[in-house]
Amino acid sequence: MAGSETVYIKADRNVEVTKPEVTLGDVLKIECSNPNMVPKLNTLKLLKFHHTDKKHQNRTAVSILRVIQCIHEQYPNIDVQNMGETDIIVTYEEQQTAGGAVHYMKAAVVVVISFIGAAFSIMAFNNDVDTTKMFSQIYELLTGNKSDGFTILELTYCIGLVIGILTFFNHFGKKKFSVDPTPMEVEMRLYENDIQSTLIETYSRKEKELDVGANSTGSHRT
Repeated sequence: MAGSETVYIKADRNVEVTKPEVTLGDVLKIECSNPNMVPKLNTLKLLKFHHTDKKHQNRTAVSILRVIQCIHEQYPNIDVQNMGETDIIVTYEEQQTAGGAVHYMKAAVVVVISFIGAAFSIMAFNNDVDTTKMFSQIYELLTGNKSDGFTILELTYCIGLVIGILTFFNHFGKKKFSVDPTPMEVEMRLYENDIQSTLIETYSRKEKELDVGANSTGSHRT
């Protein structure tokens, strides 16, 4: 291939594929001033997975240097510019779509467990700080009457608790109250970043990361 073509590549840190033979197009976004180059680069084989567990799931880390080497093996004159991550986690998992009834059953179980857990946490907190006694004392102090356990204080507390939870999590069903990410989304992203960093460091320390010098036509097992 003639000349001094420049190819720009960008990859996310975590990529999931659904076929065992992984090509560059499966894990990268590729751009080049020569439109004929992009389809050719997309079809270059990067690695191959084999089933090694009952869940039919494999995972490996790939260095961006291995990607550049793969390109240079076929097109040595191309200048490759990486605009994304330096290490990529590639996960191969066979897609097994559950039936409608199974899907709704799983959703129902998650909802019930979440509801019970949240209710238990709220009751445990209220019992720990003795909210009932505190409300009774406040009601008697303000009105001079004994509390029967269900007054305006308990009612407004319940309403305020719901409003506070919805406001804090910035989410109700499929609707968000603002464009900002919810606290749950932020925590999940932080958790994902920690998991991905740990996986990359683990593969690197065990020398299992697919790096320069690896055979692109060989298989990969994890």
